[in-house]
Amino acid sequence: MKEIRTACPHLDAAARHVHDFAEILHDLRGDQLPDWMERVLADDLPALHSLASGQRRDFDAVTAGLSTPWTSGQVESHVTRVKLIKRMGYGRANLDLLRQRVLLGL
Repeated sequence: MKEIRTACPHLDAAARHVHDFAEILHDLRGDQLPDWMERVLADDLPALHSLASGQRRDFDAVTAGLSTPWTSGQVESHVTRVKLIKRMGYGRANLDLLRQRVLLGL
């Protein structure tokens, strides 16, 4: 891997930026995001430029997501479960049955 990264500077830069972003994400260091974005935009990596530009559009939310230990995982799993139940009864059940199935956890 070292030989490949040495032979291709773009790949080396991309791997470095992805690794740095993973550390920011893992260690909840959202305050380092602006510096990371500047380093990404300084390199000639269009795919990562797109990522940095997207993060800049909703910077406050991205920074909060990278800084706090809270997650919406439990809520998202319930939303997914409700959507699945709704799809299973599509065209055959009314709102009363859907409500009952969601509340009873069927």
